[in-house]
Amino acid sequence: MKKILRGLTVAAALLPLAMGVAPAAVAETIPALPAPTGRAPVGMTSLYLKDTSRPDPWAPGVNARELMVSLWYPARSADGARARYMTPAESELLLKDGKITTLPPDILSRTRTNAVTDAPAVGRRHSLPLIVLSPGFTKPRSTMTALAEDLASHGYVVAAIDHTYENVGQSFPDGRVTTCLACGNPRNDEFWRKVVRGRAADVSFVLDELTGPRPQWRNAGLIDPARIAMAGHSVGGASTIPAMLADSRIRAGIDIDGTTQDPIPDTTALSRPFLFLGKPVTYTPGSGRPEALSWENDWKHMTGWKRWLLVTGVVHQSFTDLVLLGDQLGVDFGAEQPGARTMDITRAYARAFFDEHLRGRPQPLLDRPSPRYPEVRFCSVEPAACT
Repeated sequence: MKKILRGLTVAAALLPLAMGVAPAAVAETIPALPAPTGRAPVGMTSLYLKDTSRPDPWAPGVNARELMVSLWYPARSADGARARYMTPAESELLLKDGKITTLPPDILSRTRTNAVTDAPAVGRRHSLPLIVLSPGFTKPRSTMTALAEDLASHGYVVAAIDHTYENVGQSFPDGRVTTCLACGNPRNDEFWRKVVRGRAADVSFVLDELTGPRPQWRNAGLIDPARIAMAGHSVGGASTIPAMLADSRIRAGIDIDGTTQDPIPDTTALSRPFLFLGKPVTYTPGSGRPEALSWENDWKHMTGWKRWLLVTGVVHQSFTDLVLLGDQLGVDFGAEQPGARTMDITRAYARAFFDEHLRGRPQPLLDRPSPRYPEVRFCSVEPAACT
């Protein structure tokens, strides 16, 4: 397990190295997210939620769990003010964590998004599937914005959760900015189990607040409570399986490059659809790497539809906004493939997965390798092979 934990933290360790230098010529570049591929304009709003039924797992003496959630959804119009990517304080703390001193501290807060703040939503009652997103450890929910905007443009409601005290900077409506209290804990087995199980509880609470009898979003009636899925990156992806096991409302899940620290028990089977999406250096089946072994263990307990896909030429953060933004700002993460291309792939396969399993639309993209995406390899466990 120590090897697994080392693998989990490799990307976090590399981030400061990758993001240490940015040429002065790009220091004032305003980064932008790629345009969504769907037809619908995208709206975005933020929710402050408070769970008084449980204490915060990381802040001693805090008797309620406070969360910030971003919602993206199909909108009536693209007219209006663009949604903010993150706050200046969040940008400064993320850059500081990455040891970036050559970019303006607020540069990420100026990232151009495609969503309109609080735009009027469109859709019939209970017509829109809901996707919950969980980011990587220390990373804010905003780092999954490009994927969220794309899904919303195709008719999904997307809820990205900031797991309070697990990221380097998170802003609340009252002006508070919390930091990563969880980061001071030893990164052992017990710690990672606490993280993923806590995130599963966060997800269930957010589902209650969006689909329960007294929803906290004024457009919550658009959500179809029978069509809910989850995806996450890194430990957010690893949290998807515990969330599905704890909450039957989650009908399908994606783990994006996340080692599963809380394995499916031998007495349990997961029959709902599941997709592993990762990079070959870490998750090639049969390699003997502890990260790949964690997927292999859960794979044998998955009795429903499942796929194991690997994307060549990428690094851990390629599946988030960070590499595509880094490319624009002159920050080298070490990926062989441009961040924009990896985001195209991530969007395409995530959308195909949700379209097939929440909308019942068969997706040939998920059945075999595609000439459109030659970087994507389909893997099997028995025998261990990738094509």
